[in-house]
Amino acid sequence: VDSPAAMEPSAPQPPPAGYHCIHDGDYVVLKREDVFKAVQVQRRKKVTFEKQWFYLDHAIGHNYGSTFEVTSGGSLQLRKKEEEPASETKEAGTDNRNINDDGKSQKLTQDDIKALKDKGIKGEEIVQQLIENSTTFRDKTEFAQDKYIKKKKKKYEAIITILKPSTRILSIMYYAREPGKINHMRYDTLAQMLTLGNIRAGNKMIVMETCSGLVLGAMMERMGGFGSIVQLYPGDGPVRAATACFGFPKSFFSGLYEFPLNKVNTLLNGTFSAEMLSSESTDGTLVKESNGTLEGRHITEQDKEDTRAEAPEGPHPEEQETGEVVSQDPEYKEPKDRKSRKDYIQEKQRRQEEQRKRHLEAAALLGERNADGLIVASRFHPAPLLLSLLNFVAPSRPFVVYCQYKEPLLECYTKLRERGGVINLRLSETWLRNYQVLPDRSHPKLLMSGGGGYLLSGFTVVLDSLRADPSLKSSAGTLDSYKAEEPAAKKQKCTEPGS
Repeated sequence: VDSPAAMEPSAPQPPPAGYHCIHDGDYVVLKREDVFKAVQVQRRKKVTFEKQWFYLDHAIGHNYGSTFEVTSGGSLQLRKKEEEPASETKEAGTDNRNINDDGKSQKLTQDDIKALKDKGIKGEEIVQQLIENSTTFRDKTEFAQDKYIKKKKKKYEAIITILKPSTRILSIMYYAREPGKINHMRYDTLAQMLTLGNIRAGNKMIVMETCSGLVLGAMMERMGGFGSIVQLYPGDGPVRAATACFGFPKSFFSGLYEFPLNKVNTLLNGTFSAEMLSSESTDGTLVKESNGTLEGRHITEQDKEDTRAEAPEGPHPEEQETGEVVSQDPEYKEPKDRKSRKDYIQEKQRRQEEQRKRHLEAAALLGERNADGLIVASRFHPAPLLLSLLNFVAPSRPFVVYCQYKEPLLECYTKLRERGGVINLRLSETWLRNYQVLPDRSHPKLLMSGGGGYLLSGFTVVLDSLRADPSLKSSAGTLDSYKAEEPAAKKQKCTEPGS
């Protein structure tokens, strides 16, 4: 007889424990009002955000989306959701015409406010005392009172929300704080690129971007670790600072390949060989100098400047090495003692060999010339990039090109029309406007975005061989003879009814 425990139906397996919780080492996004910042959670590491420093130790174990309040000593205290008080009649004025901003309406001085902070009084209580000691607060209108309270809360209440990184959050963060690092690509423009490029799981995509890895990370998030992405990079290695902020698991990087942009022509000409990559790694990386000291890669001044500029504020500087996926081994760096230098050199050589193998795998994928899509978003002129990379895309596949300015895309449009092999060419610009939605005062915000860039999209088709290769024009006569032998279409005579 089976035991009762064996007869019970098996319960569905729950998700992994702590999947939605904050762990040590995770990449998170801090939010305060409309300001975002990407950081990595590390114990006993001081984080500075909006002129406030604190530690993230107490946030470990809580769910994403939790709101914390910074207390004395820089520790975080979980803030529980407070029930909204019942609507009560506020004492407010009819207008603000008799209020003078002479700086004498507030009885509390800066020393008094500082003393309150030193006593450990929370920001909410400080705001309440500011309201009580203001001689003009009751004379303000209800809208002006809400605006005053909101302004004081922003200044004295250190309320921080910890969010899980996503494409939407990171794109808004970069566009608001450092738009130059992503070529002034607005978040709605990035969303359109992902839609027009048909980014989905199982695709084989080609991407050429110099947007700190934001476009690459958005593609990896949408593909969910299924499929393959070949990233073409200029210089010595791809910059993936924004990609690291997503905090992808290691399985996501198994389908990610990189290939140097300066070797694309050799693939098109059929002259590419493995010796090119080995000679490049030998020339580009000096393992040891004559005096026995280690030297890194030869990076041009422009690449150094881009690497420094594209590093987010959260991760450490050593995490922004070009040519490496920093999320896999962020703490790896050069040792100082001589005993471990030999191991460091061997590890570096091993990584170079792995990178060379990845380059060969990427070359094999590109050589098949059957990619499912192409995304270009770089600071370089898009015309030569697009005309070269379209050769690796299969027919009936989408391509999307982003540029901050319209004129380079107009040139691309003209050259693609002359070249042929594409249909449904479309040059677009999106107009975006934010609205403030509040009771009795919903209106467009006064400050709005001037522009989010331009997109050129289309689909590839089989290129007409007679137009593409002049040597095949001799067969035009044969094709014409075939057409002449075809019987003419029969014309059916339409008879009028009743005739």
